[in-house]
Amino acid sequence: MKILVAEDEPMMLMAIVARLKKDGYEVTSTTDGRQALKAIETSTPDLIITDILMPYTSGLELIGIVKSTSSNKIPILVLSGLGEEETVMEAFQLGADDFLTKPFNAMELSVRVKRLLKLKNPK
Repeated sequence: MKILVAEDEPMMLMAIVARLKKDGYEVTSTTDGRQALKAIETSTPDLIITDILMPYTSGLELIGIVKSTSSNKIPILVLSGLGEEETVMEAFQLGADDFLTKPFNAMELSVRVKRLLKLKNPK
């Protein structure tokens, strides 16, 4: 399973990628929404994990573009800082499938990723 992570905070990005690789996923990481969009064009991921506040293209813009153009309906897990409830609600309105508040527990990330991938590919 391929997961795309879009996160501009280097330490957070490293922690997420390390956890997902430990869980056995193929991970592509980007530090802004524009890079994420290019990565999606190159290789369609099974799941996208995105921060909301990023340079060039925000997580909200990324969600809107992916959900309006993708034919295979890639699930999106949004990462948000505390106090961004309005933004999280906007993300859900744009089509986000789940969210985690930063900082978060690595086990919780694993469980949510597994659940979203299972919903996309029920077997």
